[in-house]
Amino acid sequence: MKIMVIGGGGREHAIIKKLKENKEIEKIYALPGNGGIAQDAECVAVGATDIKGAVDFAKSNNIDFCVVTPDDPLVLGMADALREIGVPCFGPSKDAAIIEGSKVFSKNLMKKYGIPTAEYEVFSDMESALKYAQTCPIPTVIKADGLALGKGVIIAMTREEAVDAIHSMMEDKIFGESGSNVVIEEFLEGPEISVLSFTDGKTVVPMISSMDHKRALDNDMGLNTGGMGTVAPNPYYTPDVAKECMDKIFLPTINAMNAEGRSFKGCLYFGLMLTKNGPKVIEYNCRFGDPETQVVLPLLESDLFTIMKAVENGELTEDLVKFSSKHACCVVMASEGYPTKYDKGFEITVDDGVDACIYVAGAALKDGKVVTSGGRVLGVTATADSLEEAIAKSYKAVEGVHFDNAFYRKDIGQRALKATN
Repeated sequence: MKIMVIGGGGREHAIIKKLKENKEIEKIYALPGNGGIAQDAECVAVGATDIKGAVDFAKSNNIDFCVVTPDDPLVLGMADALREIGVPCFGPSKDAAIIEGSKVFSKNLMKKYGIPTAEYEVFSDMESALKYAQTCPIPTVIKADGLALGKGVIIAMTREEAVDAIHSMMEDKIFGESGSNVVIEEFLEGPEISVLSFTDGKTVVPMISSMDHKRALDNDMGLNTGGMGTVAPNPYYTPDVAKECMDKIFLPTINAMNAEGRSFKGCLYFGLMLTKNGPKVIEYNCRFGDPETQVVLPLLESDLFTIMKAVENGELTEDLVKFSSKHACCVVMASEGYPTKYDKGFEITVDDGVDACIYVAGAALKDGKVVTSGGRVLGVTATADSLEEAIAKSYKAVEGVHFDNAFYRKDIGQRALKATN
């Protein structure tokens, strides 16, 4: 079988490495892929949002199955376009991907169907939003309605910050048209939990939980990023919490989408906060998270391609999905200056004997060498019988990976270790 994976980051690299374990698959193409993915798949110069390019490539290369991974092409309807030409896909339709594509839609869905989330108000004109910012509880959370590369959320600790955030989104358009509408919502407190799940629109099977580290610097300081590292499983996601999430959040969300005529098939990501009043939804994503995928998939013992086919065919069952009881830690190695300005073009080298999976996020091939080309460059993931061992193994592996201008957090997993102890 010939498989096509849309996207070109560390998450896609993790998915491709896992798909390679299936002997049915003869060839994997990555559109567009990157310099590191090129070691595991054939990279094709078709952009992740180029729907026509992907359709044309699928036709001319007799593609048997496609995995549409990033949010942008899903929200634009790439999975629909491929299914229309007879190529089965892992990934939701455009109608279902709106659960991530519009914060207003997802918040209204949760309100309508009683799914626990933060209290909120929606604004389409700046004056009303500014007026509300003068009276709403502080701190508050201001979100751009549409996609913003995972960065369209500002936590305002003061009224001045709230006003600045509204101006920057609605007037200065720092997130483009995504900020034409904004959601202003209650600031929730508690441990965050990420749960990816497989669903065929009827059955939902959660994957192993994880804990992300969003801030650029140690001790959760610095700017928000796409994620500087992850550990799995998340110690706060106890069996009791898991049951409550299934009963009050996961199944109600799937049922709500069906009731709206937007049946969701693919990977549905639940961003949760464990508040004093129980788990609440912070956000939904319509696809695998990054870098959560890089710690979740190494612990998957089942065959990923078999699960993906079952999802597409509406045949998902719980017994198809089995996870290891081990722990995983992923440390993201980034370019100094990320998430703002950074230099690139530095050669990446790996010492012999490095005992970890290295997932390449931002790299290119230049004169036969792999060089840095992005802010987040690599995810270095190790697994072990305990969380402490997984963290130690991951950091030992990081010491054997080299490129100029590299930086990484030194405290990935420490919050989880404290919770465990």
